[in-house]
Amino acid sequence: MVGGSHSMVLCRHLWQDCPQRFARGGRLRISELGRRSGVSVPTIKFYLREGLLPSGIPTGRNQADYGEQHLRRLRFIRTLTGVGGLDLASVRGILAAIDDDQVSLAEAYQVLDRAIDLDCATSVGSVAVASAREDVEALVESMGWGRHASANGQEVLAEVLASLRLLGCEADASFFAPFARAAEEVARAELDLAGKADADNRKGPAIVRGVLFGVALAALRRMAREHQLACR
Repeated sequence: MVGGSHSMVLCRHLWQDCPQRFARGGRLRISELGRRSGVSVPTIKFYLREGLLPSGIPTGRNQADYGEQHLRRLRFIRTLTGVGGLDLASVRGILAAIDDDQVSLAEAYQVLDRAIDLDCATSVGSVAVASAREDVEALVESMGWGRHASANGQEVLAEVLASLRLLGCEADASFFAPFARAAEEVARAELDLAGKADADNRKGPAIVRGVLFGVALAALRRMAREHQLACR
């Protein structure tokens, strides 16, 4: 669960360390925590109140020390809200999934996907989307993804395909086949990295990669397109 008043909750996650580090004197005052994380002290206090950041070790009235795991957690939140563009409500759900030992890696990815999925409420007409949906289902079957493919992902792709057709960009679902093959390679490499970590510590880094690899993939596509334009 997210937040809480006990640092031991955080020690098991994001991504291990703990209480020994406090014993070795690896403590940070909140001002130092802010300086090293790039997060303002008022924002840190807000995260503490909201349970996004667990409490530190009390050292006196209204005072506490913090450890490297708190620093990692702040950097994690800042990355998801900054580079990842997620709102705090989404970050809260993601942190809860990471912190909950009963949530599997697959379930944590589902939480992430719900946070970043587009709103696929139809704007092009149900008939057009239904037709596109059939084509998307055929693409999914051709990839061998079958029942494992995200229903929401298919719906978003159907909405994209229907929108392209509405705008006069005649498109067949087979156009997305190269994208699908590239996506499969990226997903395989991503999960191979997750599989190398021990079970207790892999969810946090996996979710970070899930967010940042999406941003990186978009950046790589832009660079590749610029290169192709220059070569033509």
